[in-house]
Amino acid sequence: MQPVSDLMHTARADRLKALLDRPEDEIDLAEAALLVATDEYPALDIEAYLRRLDELAEGVRRRLQPEADFETTVVALNEFLFDEQGFCGNTEDYYDPRNSFLNEVLDRRRGIPVTLAILYIEIGRRLGLALEGVTFPGHFLVKTATAEGEVVLDPFSGGMPVSEEDLRERLQARFPEHDAPLGALARLLAAADKKQILLRMLRNLKAIYLHREQHDKALGVLNRMLSIDPVLPEELRERGEVYMRLECFRAALQDFRRYLDLNPAAAEAALLHRRISDLERLAARLN
Repeated sequence: MQPVSDLMHTARADRLKALLDRPEDEIDLAEAALLVATDEYPALDIEAYLRRLDELAEGVRRRLQPEADFETTVVALNEFLFDEQGFCGNTEDYYDPRNSFLNEVLDRRRGIPVTLAILYIEIGRRLGLALEGVTFPGHFLVKTATAEGEVVLDPFSGGMPVSEEDLRERLQARFPEHDAPLGALARLLAAADKKQILLRMLRNLKAIYLHREQHDKALGVLNRMLSIDPVLPEELRERGEVYMRLECFRAALQDFRRYLDLNPAAAEAALLHRRISDLERLAARLN
């Protein structure tokens, strides 16, 4: 008989797949993020955390008149969430893995840009705000369309609006050798879909585990990323490297082959072909 924990993991994996197979506007981003968190927290009560989001939204709603406009709603949301409830960016321990799990962000009231953005988007959705995520380089943001044009907000900085000048300065700081033309800036502010938001969150977590050489945990994150999108060349290559460190040579061989199928002109193609030859010899000895 299959252990109960394995059955629960399979059921939640199936639930996440079914959720992400829905049309974009029917995907509950918070539920998806919490389902991802069950990889680390198997006993997580997803419904309890979804109710927590409902309660936070209700806390904002009680401060609003029924006809409140966008600006009034955003001001009330920022004051309630960041000033009264104390949610903020975890600048003291940015690379704490807990910052990448929505349940921990709700419990500890600390997060990184992408998880605070998920929180902000989901509470905003409950208040009627059509907020979208933006995978801006180095710092996840949120935007929405208004009668006056697009407004970009930064939940990591208390929901403050970000001007075009601010965005250019951020790009210049990250890529000092390049100027950002208006067209490039517009492309970088394109709305991210729900899968892209989850993958951005998981990339942060993956990087932390790889840096700490926590290979078992990195493997779990890479498996989750590739279950969301099986065609991620860099993640396939990284998973192959993790499998090698864990001495799972056949699995590493499969990932490296798949990576080269997707990216045959990769700069490291020659190195990987040699590595594949070595792994084929190792795998043959294990037969």
